[in-house]
Order: sequence, then C-alpha cells, then structure tokens
Amino acid sequence: MIEHGGNLAAARARFGEPEGGWVDLSTGINSRGYPVPEVPEPAWHRLPEGDDGLLEAAAAYYGTPELLAVPGSEAAIQLLPRLRRAGRVAVLWPTYGEHAFRWAWAGHHVERVTAEELEAAAGRVDVLVVTNPNNPDGRRFAAEDLLAWHRRLAARGGWLIVDEAFADVAPEHSLAGTAGRAGLVVLRSPGKFFGLPGARVGFVAAEGAVREALAAELGPWPVAGPAREVVRRALEDRSWQEASRERLAANARRLGDLLERAGWASPGGTDLFRWVPGTEAAARHRLLAERGLWTRLFQEPAGLRIGLPGSEAGWARLEGVLAR
Repeated sequence: MIEHGGNLAAARARFGEPEGGWVDLSTGINSRGYPVPEVPEPAWHRLPEGDDGLLEAAAAYYGTPELLAVPGSEAAIQLLPRLRRAGRVAVLWPTYGEHAFRWAWAGHHVERVTAEELEAAAGRVDVLVVTNPNNPDGRRFAAEDLLAWHRRLAARGGWLIVDEAFADVAPEHSLAGTAGRAGLVVLRSPGKFFGLPGARVGFVAAEGAVREALAAELGPWPVAGPAREVVRRALEDRSWQEASRERLAANARRLGDLLERAGWASPGGTDLFRWVPGTEAAARHRLLAERGLWTRLFQEPAGLRIGLPGSEAGWARLEGVLAR
C-alpha cells in the first residue's frame, strides 16, 4: 500500500500521544478550511440529483462545463487506467504515489520520469501523467509546454493527465479551462485548498467520452448529497477564496522564513506546503515527531513535506523546535 499524509494513527502508534496533542503538518491541506454550513435536510433524506447547482458552480469556478463530479479525485485516479487497454505510461517522479501504482495495477507498463524527461516521454508513450503544481516539490509546468505535449499524445490517440490537486493556490497555471479536447484529462480536488478532504468530492475535466465512461464505472449517486451542498457553497464563495489565498501566501512565506533561519533549505513547495529535501530528512522527521509535529517523510528522493500550522499554538511549537 502507498503511504499518505494525515496518518496520525501511525504517529501515535510509533511515538505515543505528545503533551498538547499532535500538530498535523503532513497533508498539505488547508487547516483553516471552508466553514461548513448547515446542510438542508433534503440533502440527507433524498438521493442526490444533478440539478442541485454543483456542476454549475464548478463550471464557473474551473472555467469549463466539461466536468464530472466524482467521489474524490482518487476515484478517477483508480478508474482511468481501466478505460484503456494495456500500454506505455510515463509518470512524473517524484509525485503522488497512487498514479504510478494504479496504472501498474491495471496492467500498464509504467516508467517514472523526471521533469527534464517529460518532453521526450510525450513522444513515445500512450499516457503521460503530470501533477501541476507537483507534489511534493511544488514544481510548476507552463501551460504551453503541457499543451504541446498533449498535442503530440493526442495525435496518436494518447492521453495527457494533469493532476491539479494543488492548483487552487495558483489558478493561473490551470488547464481546466481548456478541457474538452480529445486526450486531455484534468483532475481537480476541493479537498486541499478548501480544506474539505472528508467530503470526498473531486472533478474530472475531460471530453464527453471519457466522462461518460467514468460515470458508467461509478454508477448512480457517486457523490453524497450533503457533500455536494457544502462543496457547491465553497466554490461559489469568492470572498472566502480570495481571503484564503492571501492568508495562505503569507503563511507560506512565514514557514519558509522559519525553515531558512533553521538552516533547512526549502527550494520548493506551494502556498500549502514547503518541500525540504536532503539526506537528513529521516532524522528531521523524527526530531519533529518526538515533539508532536507530524510531517510527511519521503524516502526516494529523501525529503520532508511540511504543511502550514492551523493555529498560533502550532506555529509557536514549530518555531520553538526549529529555533533549538
């Protein structure tokens, strides 16, 4: 199984329960997420229907009507490999581990490629998977490069899949608005920026044939009514979105400054996390964990992904450990 952030049960099993509880910095999820409103009773007592305004709100937010709501973008990551016969797949590495795992699980030949190898890979594989901004290093890819790779793939029936789970903090880099082209699949997740991972809602922006095939695999009512209601309101709340982007950008700079003063080089990341590579990653991970700060440790390449504390108490604890 692939290890993921947010696994506080593993933290407790290994290190116990620290005084003051755990500060979870392991996920890259907005710890001050969208305030969940009261959900109308019909959302609980009726099967969800497509006329509840969710897709219209998503179309306005993402800039395209070519959308399918799914139970978390993870569902699409698992199902997309089943829509193609076995072929050659290149996945940007390092990145979210489920991509390579799921394509290989479905019988495809998977190769992991570096950012510098993506252009060449686009000329020889059937499917190219890129996360933009990338997780965990935060690397961004220009839209013109991605679309050039897409054209090469689509010309021979291939796909470019762009996972934009962290694109809400940098919407100018998104390809969602160009969805509908044959061979282009864009995955979006309200879980990260909106801080709503428990709602298990995601969106696939793609041509109609791909959306129809995914819908057939998912069956009726894949997204729960209460989750649809909450995410619809979050997507429509532009004031909250603008304020959150400003706050996250300021806090990302604050975290970067703390790491720099501690001598922990952080060359990459997004406004939701910082990436701290280096062979000292395991020792640093343990140092923080022993003081109740849970981060995401990567073994290959070695590094830490450190999210933003959600409270001043969390900031104080992190700053105190780094200062020592």
